[in-house]
Amino acid sequence: MTATDATGTAARLEVPEVVEIIAGVTAVPGDRLELVLEDPFTGAELGHAVASTADAVERALAAATEVHVSGSWSSTPIERRADILEAIADAVMAEVPRLAALESFATGVPVSQTQIVALIDHAAFRLAAAAIRNGALHEVTAGESGRAVEVHRLPLGPALNLVPWNAPAPMAAHKIASSLAAGAPTILKPSEYAPYATTELGRIVARVLDDEGVAPGTFQLVQGGAHVGGTMVTDRRIRAVSFTGGLIGGKAIAAACAANFTSLQLELGGNNPLLVLPDADPAAAAQHAADLLTTLNGQWCRALGRLIVPEALAEEIVELTLGRLAQLQAGDPLDETTQLGPIVHSVHRARLVAAIEERVQAGGTARAATALPEGGHFLAPTLITGVPDEAAHEEVFGPVATVHTYRTEEEALALANATPFGLEGYVVGSDEERALAVARRVQAGEVKVNGSTIMNLHLMTPRPAWGWSGMGEEGTVETIRIFTGARVVGVEGGFALHGR
Repeated sequence: MTATDATGTAARLEVPEVVEIIAGVTAVPGDRLELVLEDPFTGAELGHAVASTADAVERALAAATEVHVSGSWSSTPIERRADILEAIADAVMAEVPRLAALESFATGVPVSQTQIVALIDHAAFRLAAAAIRNGALHEVTAGESGRAVEVHRLPLGPALNLVPWNAPAPMAAHKIASSLAAGAPTILKPSEYAPYATTELGRIVARVLDDEGVAPGTFQLVQGGAHVGGTMVTDRRIRAVSFTGGLIGGKAIAAACAANFTSLQLELGGNNPLLVLPDADPAAAAQHAADLLTTLNGQWCRALGRLIVPEALAEEIVELTLGRLAQLQAGDPLDETTQLGPIVHSVHRARLVAAIEERVQAGGTARAATALPEGGHFLAPTLITGVPDEAAHEEVFGPVATVHTYRTEEEALALANATPFGLEGYVVGSDEERALAVARRVQAGEVKVNGSTIMNLHLMTPRPAWGWSGMGEEGTVETIRIFTGARVVGVEGGFALHGR
């Protein structure tokens, strides 16, 4: 399929066909969804999204189960498994520019950003390989008797990885690398809204595994929407699920996994606060606010949700932030000079417009300053002032944030911690020690002081999710272990409860 501009006269990018890979067989999925895919830049319709049939899903589950029961992948020595993961990393690295372009086309995120995030596509496999080489799956310690006690972390069974549409290939790479590193046969389902780069990533993984002589059911790719995902989540053969996505879907998956005691990891987004301290440089605070509002076009789980500012500095910081937003160049996400792209789909843009209107109806004033091109699914990054705290607790997954003022530090922290989410927090201040002290009181899995990049503070620290932001910890080691159960083995000796 060739994506074209709004007039249909200029080819922009060759978009590959969306396929499924089941038990080693690559094919076009047999079902069609009602969802019509769109080019977010032009608004042009690209045809209906596709889905794997019920029969195809059953074949994928059966093939994954067969691999698990046979032990063909789980019994592969850790060093060999790590070598294969690194071979995947090498193959993916060669395709990063193409994967980044496909991400930009599908999501609307500027390619200057997807090129950076796409480094995860291959780095995830290298990190997983290093983690299992360094003992993530096997530890030996001395027991009370001095005898060795072994801790083996073994795959629980077939794993299901469900990824969203905002940065799908990097998140898929992290999940696939982790479940394969754990020794689990893996099934991946991309988002139906943005299947292209994730499908291509799946092709690369499947090709390398085949070249390495790995059984075809070890990695499989299915397509579809919530029905396909739900069918697999509720199947008792799936023993571990990693899901990144929305709160409603996460709650449904959690309930299904609870019924079968399926291991589960959820990352469900946030309503993340940027808390500006009274001693902060207003220009620096505005830069952080603008960056957090527009990275990935605001369509990311750690984006700015609530700008919390001292009452005396509020108007200055809002004006400075709007000034930075006014300088953004909005346009074609495939253009290297574009700084702000369109929203992923007309359906999602409509949701964002409705969310802005709800907050205006609650007493807020929407303020935006970015000039936008004609056509496409563009939305100007928006700050909404004057919204009551209680009317701004829900996540808005886009370039929209509410502004809240405070007089005391306790009021600021109460505003930062008021929502049921707890994914990311940000604190800006000139006195670093004071800022750190405030950051330690923000109820979120990670809190950055004077920082606003998309990267985590450290590659090897956990990436927790508090409250409605999820369940279980992500991380280089943590995600691998979601797919495993621990087996402790050793010789007991030296104790007698009842004498001889």
